[in-house]
Amino acid sequence: MRPFWFTVLSLLCLLLCLAPRVFAQHEGHNMAGMRMDSTSGATLHLMAQAIPLVTRAQPSAEGITRTEGALTQAMLMARATYGAHFSFDGTLNLEGLTMKKGELNTGALGEGYVDRRHPHTYLHEAVASALGATGPLRYSLSVGRGFAAFGTDDPMMRPLVKYPINHHLAQILERGVATVAMRAGAFMGEVTSFNGDEPTGPSSLPTASRLGDSWSARGTWLPFAGAEVQGSVARVKSPEELSGAGLDQRKVDVSARAVSGDNRRYVLLEWARTRDRDRARAQDVFSYQSALAEGSVELGGAKLALRLEQTERPEEDRTADPFHTPLPATDLSINGITRWRVVTMHVTAPPVTASVFSGFPFVEVAHLGASATQPLAVFTPARLYGTSQFWMFTAGLRLRLGAAHDRMGRYAVAVP
Repeated sequence: MRPFWFTVLSLLCLLLCLAPRVFAQHEGHNMAGMRMDSTSGATLHLMAQAIPLVTRAQPSAEGITRTEGALTQAMLMARATYGAHFSFDGTLNLEGLTMKKGELNTGALGEGYVDRRHPHTYLHEAVASALGATGPLRYSLSVGRGFAAFGTDDPMMRPLVKYPINHHLAQILERGVATVAMRAGAFMGEVTSFNGDEPTGPSSLPTASRLGDSWSARGTWLPFAGAEVQGSVARVKSPEELSGAGLDQRKVDVSARAVSGDNRRYVLLEWARTRDRDRARAQDVFSYQSALAEGSVELGGAKLALRLEQTERPEEDRTADPFHTPLPATDLSINGITRWRVVTMHVTAPPVTASVFSGFPFVEVAHLGASATQPLAVFTPARLYGTSQFWMFTAGLRLRLGAAHDRMGRYAVAVP
């Protein structure tokens, strides 16, 4: 635990160092956004969020219908700038304390959890960026722990509460990153060097010996205000085996995103593919694809959202706990690949506000269908669950202090 607490204290010290400059010089403040602006161009934007919810999965692991409560997405986010040449993004995530056994989420997979979403690491982000410009070209260097330049935004900042199944296909997060970004007109390019190993628990930090063993690149085109098209590639060394001896991943992600000028309408289209590659034999072993479309619209203070997703996931041996797989995974011999098709509908009621606090009551209903990509697979939905059709019902309250951050997963000049 010592490395974790040392990192947390370092992050808090940095925020405390920034805060006096911001607060001492500010001309005014907008408490609704918890943003402090100074005449020298310094800003500090704070936001806290937590979502108490209840989920009914019908059925879930072992074919059993389960109803569980959780406090999910408990986090504190800070964004700071000083002048035009420095920015900092930090996120503390407390899910390791609030949902130790994970969040019930049929179809989810990652970091040793299955049919539950795993808790993220306490130190979710701590990225410092230096920015500069030469004529029309803007550039930045971002270093710290956070997101590699790959894929789409963290689902935490998107309209639906339940994460999509493709989370680990479409994002590379909680790594030690060094990202160079450049922007000229409507075009942006980013390259990240990072450690390939995934976290193994909420207190995990990047393995020092693995820093820089993987890379990603993302290009983004901004055709008009509020719209973007991006394409990403990544080469990730042995994400599920800390020693580096496991299968590598070769990843591709393409997406198009648009948001209206008043932020009341949003749409995202995405396709992603991850191939597991045996380095010794120089050949691909398994491949998983995902296609996703989601959108939302605000009507009279309420928000309606819809997500359509088709994602493939590996079926690995499970431990005595049916919601866990062994870590490290025995990824040379999976027991099958399941294709999940999910339709999720979401309704958020008009918010209840008090000063800087806001509460957003919501309901989500998801229908899931699952089928084995190979009929002779050892693990099939019928064997695992006794059915191939599933429902999830979720109700809760998104609690927020301050205004939500618009984006999560991009830094400095790479923020559209």
